Amino acid sequence: MSHARELFLDHAATTPVHPDVVGLMLPFFGNHFGVPSSPSGLGRRSKRAVDEARLRVAALINASPAEIVFTSGGTEANNLAVLGAACAGRKKGNHIVTTAVEHASVLNVCRHLESRGFRISVMPVDDQGRVDPEQVRQVLCDDTILISVVHASNETGTLQPVEEIGAMARERGIVFHCDAVQSAGKVPLDVRALHVDLLSISSHKLYGPKGAGALFVADRDAIEPVLFGSGQEQGIRPGTLNVPCIAGFGLACSIAQRDLENNSVLMTSLRESLEQQAVNRISGVKINGAGAPRLPHISSLSFKGVSADDLAACLDAEDIIVSSRYSPGIEGREMSPALAALGLEKEYASGTIRLSLGWENKEEQIRRTIKSLAGAIESLRGFAAASRGKDVTMFTFPDRESAAGAREILSGKGIAFSLAARPRDLAHGSCSSIALACLSKDQTKVGALLGENGITISGMHKAHDEDRPMKKKEREFWDKVEQIKKGLPS
Repeated sequence: MSHARELFLDHAATTPVHPDVVGLMLPFFGNHFGVPSSPSGLGRRSKRAVDEARLRVAALINASPAEIVFTSGGTEANNLAVLGAACAGRKKGNHIVTTAVEHASVLNVCRHLESRGFRISVMPVDDQGRVDPEQVRQVLCDDTILISVVHASNETGTLQPVEEIGAMARERGIVFHCDAVQSAGKVPLDVRALHVDLLSISSHKLYGPKGAGALFVADRDAIEPVLFGSGQEQGIRPGTLNVPCIAGFGLACSIAQRDLENNSVLMTSLRESLEQQAVNRISGVKINGAGAPRLPHISSLSFKGVSADDLAACLDAEDIIVSSRYSPGIEGREMSPALAALGLEKEYASGTIRLSLGWENKEEQIRRTIKSLAGAIESLRGFAAASRGKDVTMFTFPDRESAAGAREILSGKGIAFSLAARPRDLAHGSCSSIALACLSKDQTKVGALLGENGITISGMHKAHDEDRPMKKKEREFWDKVEQIKKGLPS
């Protein structure tokens, strides 16, 4: 499976669509375009495809087909589960329990419900990112109507003690929802063993198309619909079904189930190789969640004294794609509550990146990644030391290629510089997300060298030491940590 020239290490964000899945989907964009509810031949063909997909999705999690409700993805499934359960249980109580490491599609729904009078308990996690079931037990009360706990963190891969919490919820008659979007297709899932009433999964996390997901619903009375229409999906989720994507989703689930054991062994091996090489070659690195059970494909690494966004920009210039969404980002992203919950030291926290593997990755790609990581961190730390207390100029570029070319031109010229993430207030049209930082005293020399070599510069910005974007981001980061410690993110 090709990603063109990029080395893609962000499979926790999304995955390429499996070629067999693409082949299955294509006819439903063309000749097989009928609506499943239609009694016509076209409609029956589409209905058969949806029924087959429902069987395949159910088989992945040991559910029955009648318990599968199709949605547009994991976010909708999580919203439907939490909102629907809250509405259904309102007459019994208004207390909801969740954790500090949930996906935003759960935490933000809880924040919304809190503004509508529900009482939300957000459970802390330990330094491995795991919640303590005993602490969950202690906050349960007579008016607790819902517990929502993620099966595995999308950021560190840490697996939660869902089975134990599920048994506790079942014993108390409390509806239990589990967000399994990140873990489905990566580790075995059994809704019976987990004691869940509701469970969310998503197609595009397991080599299916974007735009499809599912919510397992054990008991129709556990939730109320939050959308209203013509009664599709047992009236729980109305709207015309996305037949091509649902059909593809189903096949992706079957492939994931078939290959789960082999892929798990492969990705665990690659992850362990990646982490071992990182520790051996790079100083000041921490592996987050390494002491807890984890998904096989996710590695969360914190590097001392660098910015995650800057590090990701350096890797992007070498066609290596990772996630840096744990620090305040270049597109208005906010720090992850999960990172704050881990209690990382200040000098490590803002240097956290996630590398997430796929079955198509190879060992030689891991070696390439480590080599690039080591070089980028050396460059960033070196420039940070050289620029301390000095004014810095940021050059922005129209595209990634120009930024990468600028780095090649300046290398070996005796000039202190580093590639960096473009500060979000320095956008110039379709400006690249990769910028170049140098000492302001070298600004003229750098500009001349780039111009002589045909590198187009979109703009320049001088920043005094205290006003530099990274210092601002660092202050924002720790302000956010304090907010999260006090409860739900603002």
